Amino acid sequence: VQLQASGGGLVQAGGSLRLSCAASGSRFSINTMGWYRQAPGSERELVAAITSGGTTNYADSMKGRFTISRDNAKNTVYLQMNSLKPEDTAVYYCNAGFGFGLPGPFWGQGTQVTVSS
Repeated sequence: VQLQASGGGLVQAGGSLRLSCAASGSRFSINTMGWYRQAPGSERELVAAITSGGTTNYADSMKGRFTISRDNAKNTVYLQMNSLKPEDTAVYYCNAGFGFGLPGPFWGQGTQVTVSS
């Protein structure tokens, strides 16, 4: 399974960004797709995940600001990030798996999100 992420960049605090991640190369249905992030000096952490049935899971600090969605026909997951804060600065990684466990075994290459104050 290959995951191709896009949409990162530089934005001012309070701004918005939308990340996309397209999965390809899988013979089987991908159940869970999600986003993780890793800031310098920190461990990788869950941002949000979504199943093929639409069940979502958010980290507490992202609830109300970030929205995860998915287009099953395109095997693509999106992360709409609003009200961005400097502490959201990190490399964001797309993740996928066939089951419900988090994280799944497949990772994208990461996309940098930088929020300036």
